[in-house]
Amino acid sequence: MRVLVTGAAGMLGHRVVAEARDLGHTAIATDIDDLDLTDDAAVIERVAAESPDAIINCAAYTDVDGAEADPGTALRVNADAALNVALACQSAGAMMVQLSTDYVFSGDADRPYVETDEPAPRTAYGSTKLAGEHAVIGSGADWAICRTAWLYGAGGKNFVDTMLTLAQDHDEVSVVTDQIGSPTWTGHLAPALIEVAERGARGIHHLTGAGQCSWYELAIEVFHTAGVHCRVLPTTSEAYARPAPRPAYSVLAGERDDAIALAPWQQGLAAYLSERVPA
Repeated sequence: MRVLVTGAAGMLGHRVVAEARDLGHTAIATDIDDLDLTDDAAVIERVAAESPDAIINCAAYTDVDGAEADPGTALRVNADAALNVALACQSAGAMMVQLSTDYVFSGDADRPYVETDEPAPRTAYGSTKLAGEHAVIGSGADWAICRTAWLYGAGGKNFVDTMLTLAQDHDEVSVVTDQIGSPTWTGHLAPALIEVAERGARGIHHLTGAGQCSWYELAIEVFHTAGVHCRVLPTTSEAYARPAPRPAYSVLAGERDDAIALAPWQQGLAAYLSERVPA
């Protein structure tokens, strides 16, 4: 398979490129320095020249708080650029695999969100990612939308690294107990995205580490697995005022007959820590 990966310099994108090549595929890596996805003509030209079988769109505006202050930029990257890529896919006969997020939901459920649940975003970030979903669906391309959450991995800012960095200078950290989700390692998500493309598995997919926990519980597991001595103190979201509200409950689950199951989040964390090079 010939796959073009956008956002290939990012935390997820570079892992998708590496995993695709390890699996014997031809992976073409692109990022903003060589392809501006908001330039529709440039996208059409590049995709036509590369002639991929699939495009995995890892490019996104992911600054949740920044999107509240600059929703226009977030919309251009998360929706307009996604449409450009999807239209290029449609023209080239390639499959579009679009990354999306738990933030398309309101975050107030009492059970895991499945693919058929109605989105109701509460943030600018979530709204622009949902607009991207709608753009891809309406593009005429063969598409798959893969929602994920609580992502971490090498090559990008993430909660796991933040905790380990804090522990270098602090004997204790305070972490919220009232936000629940499913931590997802890029090393597990990347091959799942490639499998979606390989199978031509159209439609919406929920792809997160199996199981759920709070940020507080995740911090405890991080320190325990890493062998770091740092006490974790419970606190609530009220103590951390942010421009964008965080979902209280953002666990995703798959109800598809052909659902791709990721390993339990604890396994992903252990694997990440075993390959992580300390900063």
